[in-house]
Amino acid sequence: MTNSQLDPDAQRLIDAGSAAGLPPVYTLPIDDARDRMRSAFISNQPTTDILEVRNIVIPGPLGGIPARIYRPSLAVLPCIMFFHGGGWTLNDLDTHDHLCRLIANDVECVVISVDYRRSPEAKYPAPLDDCFLATAWASANHVELNIDLKRIAVMGDSSGGTCALSVALLARDRSFPRLRQVVAVYPVTDSPDLSRGSYVERGSGYSLDSSLMEWFWDSYTDETSDLSDPYLCPVRLVDASDLPRMVVVVAEFDPLRDEGLEFAVKVRSGGGEVISWTADDQMHGFLLQTSAISNAKLQLSRICQQLRLGFSE
Repeated sequence: MTNSQLDPDAQRLIDAGSAAGLPPVYTLPIDDARDRMRSAFISNQPTTDILEVRNIVIPGPLGGIPARIYRPSLAVLPCIMFFHGGGWTLNDLDTHDHLCRLIANDVECVVISVDYRRSPEAKYPAPLDDCFLATAWASANHVELNIDLKRIAVMGDSSGGTCALSVALLARDRSFPRLRQVVAVYPVTDSPDLSRGSYVERGSGYSLDSSLMEWFWDSYTDETSDLSDPYLCPVRLVDASDLPRMVVVVAEFDPLRDEGLEFAVKVRSGGGEVISWTADDQMHGFLLQTSAISNAKLQLSRICQQLRLGFSE
């Protein structure tokens, strides 16, 4: 365990949540849980102006995959395919709208946020399939989208970060599309392991706890799931060759911390380019709290700086 302390702004959020006395999200019916998260992340977000925001439907199963395009200028720009977090179960385009606006403006790129199918209605691999199909579609339609084919990235937070890592593995294994870089912020890279150090140290008392993570995992998987599958558990990958540049960011006060770092070490030891760091005073979910947590805003700026660097190389 490190000697770092949770950011006071983050601690105030924890205290406010405890004082509200609401039942844990994982005890609610799924629709109520989703409404709770939408209310939490949409109601207090400031408005961030951007040149264009446009909703589209990407061809795919069940009538297509809803997505939202953010464009800060009319130029041909790099593109980030963004996959929102929420345990493959919660959240949507609206909960991450403010974050996508910030990234598009800061990096000066097009962001395409993908509203993939969610669990438990659509279990693995359905959410991942949607993310991969959306990324392949953007690559195939780069001229119409006015994006640079050679500068396409995938990015996500939490379970969306897992999808980003898995899309990169799929794209490598299928030889399409070619990705410039991958950014995964506090990703899930393995099934919940309550004996792992960060689960022992940070498994309760913060924004993500062991019980919530187990609920997410049970919603996403079933008895047929193969934990050796690297598209499900990226830390289980055997071959780390020919992967795009990766940025992996974890939070100190997060049960997922150690598995994210383990993934970064595994890719690096296999010869891949990985930039990784721990946000020492942050908890899981800080990217959605930049309005309330000053240091979370600094972390987002650092991530955007890495995105700009990766696109410029």
